[in-house]
Amino acid sequence: MVHADASTFAEGITKEQAYQQVLDQAEGLFFEQRNWVCNLANAASLLWHAYKSLPFPSNQVNWAGFYTLNPLSPPTRPQLILGPFQGKVACQTIAFGRGVCGTAASTQQTQLVPDVDAFPGHIACDGASRSEIVVPIAVAGKGIVAIIDVDCAVVDGFDEVDRLWLERFAAVVGAACDWP
Repeated sequence: MVHADASTFAEGITKEQAYQQVLDQAEGLFFEQRNWVCNLANAASLLWHAYKSLPFPSNQVNWAGFYTLNPLSPPTRPQLILGPFQGKVACQTIAFGRGVCGTAASTQQTQLVPDVDAFPGHIACDGASRSEIVVPIAVAGKGIVAIIDVDCAVVDGFDEVDRLWLERFAAVVGAACDWP
């Protein structure tokens, strides 16, 4: 199999099957590769193509990617910096506690937001986004190293199935990389 085949998802698969394929393909792509940039780039592509293979509303995902801990931010004012992603250009830095991404980073808890317009302080990088899920990636001894951010162009684009599988994916990504 060539690497590009990892992003090929069969038509008619369930969301659970797509997520399982993402996990399986990620583990294969991460084998003997610990570079966080390389692994996050492939992970963003896997997520993007998985969502695009699914029926409505999952196929309405308009952004999938990562923000990482900005090593240049002072410890008293930590912030996230844009990492590998698929979708339109995005905010470059986000302070901990600000917006959905910053809230997930500061609380170290997944944020499942059915309607971004109802989330106080939501940051609208893409005005088409209507729902969002953000999952922190934490590593023992380092704490938060990154977050997974996925936006959808419809309200209620994500559910508990997404939460469960993206949290599993966050654990795989966190363990697979040498973080700065």
